[in-house]
This record gives sequence, structure tokens and C-alpha cells, in this order.
Amino acid sequence: MKPTTFRALVITETENKQYLRQIQDKSVDDLPAGDVLVRVHFSSLNYKDALSASGNKGVTRNYPHTPGIDAAGIVAESSDPRLTPGDPVIVTSYDLGMNTAGGFGQYIRVPAGWVVPLPKGLTLREAMGYGTAGFTAGLSVFQLIRHDVLPEHGEVLVSGATGGVGSIAVAILSKLGYAVAAVNGKVDRSDYLNAIGAKRIISIDEATDKSGRPLLKSQWAGSIDAVGGDILATAVKSMNANGVVTTCGNAASPELPVNVYPFILRGVTLVGIDSQNCPMPHRLETWEKLSDEWKIPMPETMVEEIRLEDLDQRIDRMLNRQHKGRSVVNLTD
Repeated sequence: MKPTTFRALVITETENKQYLRQIQDKSVDDLPAGDVLVRVHFSSLNYKDALSASGNKGVTRNYPHTPGIDAAGIVAESSDPRLTPGDPVIVTSYDLGMNTAGGFGQYIRVPAGWVVPLPKGLTLREAMGYGTAGFTAGLSVFQLIRHDVLPEHGEVLVSGATGGVGSIAVAILSKLGYAVAAVNGKVDRSDYLNAIGAKRIISIDEATDKSGRPLLKSQWAGSIDAVGGDILATAVKSMNANGVVTTCGNAASPELPVNVYPFILRGVTLVGIDSQNCPMPHRLETWEKLSDEWKIPMPETMVEEIRLEDLDQRIDRMLNRQHKGRSVVNLTD
């Protein structure tokens, strides 16, 4: 029997354009229309959630709103015969937590086409240890492999390596035998990066070229970039011949100051990663990889479990770039 109310983090816009974060009791009847009602057991915190929770209208147009682009839980009701009450499922990406009430509430209601059955190799908590960040990292690794970047070809550079996407990318690549060079952030996280599998650690200054030269010395067989801007441009200009760079974020900048030379003189490939609109067959394949041959340990140093009450502080830390690894939100209480 489903309850009539549940707890959720709600962001409210005030008259003076401030955004308040409060845990409130919500009604299941207030959820949007959809095929599947899910009792959320775990969610996770992503940068997009922090933007939504701080009033970024490019992410969320209307408030009050419950963020949370990730959710893992148990089907409570379903009008789709492929999903039945009691099924463990994952919902990530699409519009969840952006303009649809998201995983920072104990219930969500979504279209059936957004729902992924939980792979047998994962628990609900482990699935949210990955979340959208880990799924994005998995899509990025897929692109390196798809474009024949092999461990024996040389080092792979990972920027934003202490964040969610970067941390999981480092760990997966290390498990698969790649030598990973990780870009350390403004706060020294060398011990953390070594612990999750980085073979070499470089500073932001080392990873950023400001000379304006169109090409730089070849250094990398591939790169997974999660920050954009000058670091991404430097990686592109530093690729080996036929190197591959994936890009999935713009925390540093959405601008890309490069010209065509890396692409026409070295055959560099730049691949954009769109986890939000990833086709379902590729989505399912990636989750299967993450649950099996790419499955990584998730120690407390990488994935920390928090409560709904902890989110406010964690959101501020993420916006101030003081957050590392992954925060999994336990909503079972």
C-alpha cells in the first residue's frame, strides 16, 4: 500500500529571487502524470542537481521543485506490463530532476520509457554509486574502446578527476589496464587519486596551455574530459596521432579555444557524451558493463552515503568545488 505523503527536498523561489532548500512532506497526488510510480530508496548528488537547487533556470524553469536526476528504487505502481510492482529499477537522465520532480523525494512518477531494470550484478545503492556521473563515465570509456584506443597505445588523461565522472572514469580505466594521468584540482587530492587507480597525477597548471599554439607535444592516447575550457583545448592539442577525446562537461567553461589542426594533422577525434538522451539499447548495454566486467569497488573514500538532511551542505560544497567522489542519498527512512 503506497502512502499518501512522502519526504522530499523542495527548492522554493522567494519574491526577492532567493532559493530556499527545505525538506517537506509532499503528496503522491502532486507528482506528474506517468506510467510508473517508484518508491525511491537511493539517489545521488550531481552537479546538475546543485545547479537546479540554486535556481539555475537553464536547468529548472519552474519552482517549487524537487531536484535529483538519479533514482533507484522499487516499482510501486505501473500501467506498463513490462514493469510490475516489486521490480527494482533505475531512473536517470531524461527530464528527471530538471523539470520533473526528481530523486530527492521518496517517490517519483515517470514514463515507462525512462526506466531501466536493475542489472543483476548491482544493488540499488551500488547503482546510485554510479548514477548519472558513473553512467556518463561508462559512455566515455565506451567511446575510447569503440575508437580503438587500447592500453598499449599510451596514457589516458582524465580531467575533473576528483569529481563524480572523473573518479569513476579513473577507476574503470585502471581496472581495464589503462595507465591514467589524472588532473588534480585546486585542493590536493593526490592520495585519493592514487587510491582509485591513477598512475600519474598532474596539476591544473600542467594540464592547461596558455601559449596559443595550435598544436602541442603529443602526450596522450586518449582523454576523458569533464570540465571543458582550456583544459579540454589543451588535451585536444596534446593528443597522439589518432587520439580520442570525450567531453561531457563545462564547469570550467563552455568555450573551446582550438583550431582545426589537431583534427586534420593528427586525426584527433572529439566525441561529445550526451547521457541525457542516450538511446535505450546503448543505455542498457552500458549499465550491464557497469554491473559486470567494468564493475569497480566503491569504498567510502569514493562513495559516501548521506541522508536527505545532509544535502543542503553538500550542494554548497559542490558549487564551491570542494566536493570529491560521489554522494549517495539514502531515502529509505
